[in-house]
Amino acid sequence: MDNNLISLKKEILEIANPQKAKILQIFFKTNKGGYGEGDIFLGARVPLLRKIGKKYRDLSLTDLEKLTQSRFHEYRQIALFILVDQYQKAGDKKRKEIFYFYLKQVEYINNWDLVDLSASKIVGDFLLEKDKKVLYQLARSRHLWSRRIAIVATYAFIKNNQFTDTLKIATLFLNDQHDLIHKATGWMLREVGKRDQAQEEKFLQKHYQKMPRTMLRYSIEKFNPVKRKFYLKK
Repeated sequence: MDNNLISLKKEILEIANPQKAKILQIFFKTNKGGYGEGDIFLGARVPLLRKIGKKYRDLSLTDLEKLTQSRFHEYRQIALFILVDQYQKAGDKKRKEIFYFYLKQVEYINNWDLVDLSASKIVGDFLLEKDKKVLYQLARSRHLWSRRIAIVATYAFIKNNQFTDTLKIATLFLNDQHDLIHKATGWMLREVGKRDQAQEEKFLQKHYQKMPRTMLRYSIEKFNPVKRKFYLKK
């Protein structure tokens, strides 16, 4: 094992907090039947993980793969912090390599915080001016986190005033059964509305009566009280 990888793991274990770990295991639903079933937390604080990640930002993809496939949540988390950092500083060739590496690790990017810190910054950014086929493959997956990656990745498009794919994927998710997809989709719709409320309302007027309640509530969070009341009256 690379000495840097050994040192990184040692530093994470030094900031582990068993009491915080217990709280996180409850918060991230690691119980049997929960969306994070089986995930193991060390209880390391995110700001400290980010700080350690910057120190080891040059880890190889081989070492990052070992971290992303770890049973410990914080190891997977710091791998993604480093991967995002590497992607943002990389040229086109390296970005492509990181993008495809990320897709290979999808089954291990298996909680909403891991998806949300990385999907738009790697998948969304890479696909911004490219064919979006892979995004729709993720959206149609039976794998919960692949679907969340698909919708959260579109945040990169939204920031560039490109709303089409967000709205198309949101339409695919109208009948999704998982609350975490409803929340993420509502969040992205809300982000569309911040930039172009007419576009969001066009979508809502077509779908609000059949949208999952959570998705709807998240999407209209920034509307004035009168409009919120209108959309909540099914």
